[in-house]
Amino acid sequence: MKIKNRISTAQSCLLTVALLGMAATLSATPISPYSLNVRVVPRPVTPGDVTTYGLAASTEVSGGLSTFAIGTPAYLEVEVIKNAADVATITGVNWTLTAPPGSSAALTASPLTTNVPVFLPSDQLLYQVAPMNGRMVLRPDLAGEYTVGVTVTNTSGTTNVSSSFHVGTYYGVDVCEGCHTDSPEPKGGYIPQMYSSWSTTGHANIFTEGIDGVLGSHYSVSCIKCHTTGYDTNASALGDGGFYGVQQADGWLFPTNLANTNLASTNFASMPQSLQSVANITCENCHGPGSQHIIPAVLHLDGIIATTWPGLDIPYNVGACQQCHDDAPTHAQGTQWYASSHAVTTTTPTSASDVASGAAEYCVRCHNTPGFIDIVSNNAAGNGIVTSTNVAYSAIGCQTCHEPHGLTYPTNDSHLIRVMSSATFGDGTVITNGGEGILCMNCHHSRNGSAVTNVANWPLWIPTWPGAAINPTNGPSSRDFGPHDNPQGDMIEGVNAITYGLTIPSSAHRLSVTNSCVGCHMQTISSTNSNGSSNPGFLLSGGHTWEMSYNVFTTNGNTITTNKIDQVGVCNQCHGGITNFDFPVEDYAGVGTILGVQTEVQILLNELSTLLPNKNGVLDGQVKTSTQISVTTNWTQAQLQAAYNYQFVSADGSLGVHNAPFATGLLNASIASLTGGISETVSLPNGWDAWELQYFGSLTNAAGAADADPTGDGIPNWLKYALGLNPTVSGLSVPNGVVYANGSALGGNTPTNTLEIYTAADVEFDTVAGMTYQIQEVTSLSDGWKNVGPPIVATTNASISYLTPTVGNLQQYFRVVSTNTP
Repeated sequence: MKIKNRISTAQSCLLTVALLGMAATLSATPISPYSLNVRVVPRPVTPGDVTTYGLAASTEVSGGLSTFAIGTPAYLEVEVIKNAADVATITGVNWTLTAPPGSSAALTASPLTTNVPVFLPSDQLLYQVAPMNGRMVLRPDLAGEYTVGVTVTNTSGTTNVSSSFHVGTYYGVDVCEGCHTDSPEPKGGYIPQMYSSWSTTGHANIFTEGIDGVLGSHYSVSCIKCHTTGYDTNASALGDGGFYGVQQADGWLFPTNLANTNLASTNFASMPQSLQSVANITCENCHGPGSQHIIPAVLHLDGIIATTWPGLDIPYNVGACQQCHDDAPTHAQGTQWYASSHAVTTTTPTSASDVASGAAEYCVRCHNTPGFIDIVSNNAAGNGIVTSTNVAYSAIGCQTCHEPHGLTYPTNDSHLIRVMSSATFGDGTVITNGGEGILCMNCHHSRNGSAVTNVANWPLWIPTWPGAAINPTNGPSSRDFGPHDNPQGDMIEGVNAITYGLTIPSSAHRLSVTNSCVGCHMQTISSTNSNGSSNPGFLLSGGHTWEMSYNVFTTNGNTITTNKIDQVGVCNQCHGGITNFDFPVEDYAGVGTILGVQTEVQILLNELSTLLPNKNGVLDGQVKTSTQISVTTNWTQAQLQAAYNYQFVSADGSLGVHNAPFATGLLNASIASLTGGISETVSLPNGWDAWELQYFGSLTNAAGAADADPTGDGIPNWLKYALGLNPTVSGLSVPNGVVYANGSALGGNTPTNTLEIYTAADVEFDTVAGMTYQIQEVTSLSDGWKNVGPPIVATTNASISYLTPTVGNLQQYFRVVSTNTP
């Protein structure tokens, strides 16, 4: 499927466009005063680019590195800040090349057509390729340093920029191992010890497993262009030391039999060692060929030079990964990323003004790749007080979340995730139960400190980040009040909001979805529908888009209609049969009927907004949006508390889907606080007061609080209420496997019904004659459902009881599906 533009209109508003205070990035350096904001950079070219923009099939891919091999193309382009007036003044672009002595390399015309934009989605909002000769290709013929100079002329004068590139040959991973192994460094200093951890990763073994038959019979020659180091069939690259050139010299042929029947003489083991060293995805795939790096490295080990390591890249740009992973539909992780909000995260924290004020050093921890890696590498707690001095802008890309060397992820995690053991929220809450989603929560929480402290100390409260707008008389500006944007972690866990002393229930999402954020937002979306047709949601939702919905546009004359399609597949594992996120749960808003949960939350947000002052400090009774609620220093404590909760629920963005009981409880409690009194009824379902009075005699009895466990049996009041159980009667533990039993009515017509939870579950359901039923189970809601036993054919209209096999897991979910119609 072709995507005409890899960045949507909706995404474009996520990026705050600010002129950067640098004329060039990477190694580009301005060499004279200039009047235009211009840079010259190597552009990555991916398989997706070739398909999307209709480039010639022979177009070679590139990681866009500043270190590359002899005979490999570097697609260079002059990029200028988007400003129609400035761009219109450009009258010419002139290129120069300084090459190593003896080189005959020259800059030639680029194969990239004019419909190909600059590479990064975030950069597409800021930059465009300079008109009039804005692109060239460098294909070097000798190792050494190449310097490309560009002069951009406009009606105001000239702008001169340059970039330098290291060109070398591949040495193979065996050479890298010599220094980057786990043995002590001979001469002291610091050499990252990463060979051993890398050797256990999928990258390090993908080619080996492929030709040894581990990956199956589909593995072929077409796979090895990405699964080896320096695979380049261009005749000019045969001497680059890469896999293809060494293969031609050694005469090795791709095996016809991929079976791995003899481990002592596998296909991989029988290859020449010179070829094994550049097989698999090794160091030089991402860092560039190492010959220009290894020479000074050897000198360093002899004590001759300091620990300055030229001649290779440490890429934060996604291009190094996209040269293989932007190849839909089979290798679509990078293609999906283009549709994500991460791809267009704001550049504001790395603007010149924020760098000067010190704000960038705090913000980049979550707003760019090197900043986040810096914090993770230093094992920062993520609580909003640690800063990073690495303020070079890079979008939230592959390397942000994945550690390619395998240094910080569990050995059984094939995704190379930079998993931290915990996430610490602004109020000090430490989360350890989020699975892979803990990585997300290190940014997706309110990094603006504690809700209570924030509100209680206003206006003298000092925000946690440097450079906050502090007025000596009036305290911080209104932009610094309240939670930071995107506090999804706090919302899912039900913490760090103003609860008014109430125990407000939370959704079971935090417990039932093993990998929290990842479990839902990275659901698998197939490229085709069940009928074989193309799925329009593929590449626009799920996976590495992290999007839970996508837009479908239809055109009728001059009218464009947008329909949002919610991807509820992962939700239906529990909620069954819903078609969108706005599905009915209960009457949270107290409107007398059960509406969709998102509708109920929006009703409460609107109602609360009418009780808050407008920007002029006037209670106008009007519905307001989040941008129209601007806190000032004369607001009352009650208004500040309610405003915090309004912002908290609004900034979460899910309208209750993440945690409906907590979101609606906060909003109802805030409304009650501004209208004369709080009762627990504002945060619990209809009927709770009557139930609480029945068993505890008072609405203020602490034993009757929602999360209280007056019998000490581990079952909180809110769960007993939901199940219709007596909260004053303790559960039983008996030898036959029953872990809880209670004699109160569970609904239905027979008051003697009991709840019995077994380690082997007894699943009971009603049947209709002629229908076939299948019991299914799953241990984690992030996994797929599996059949339990054979299909059951109902011969009569009756109730069937089925005892499942004993389960050894800590948790188990069951459902019954019908496989036909009567």
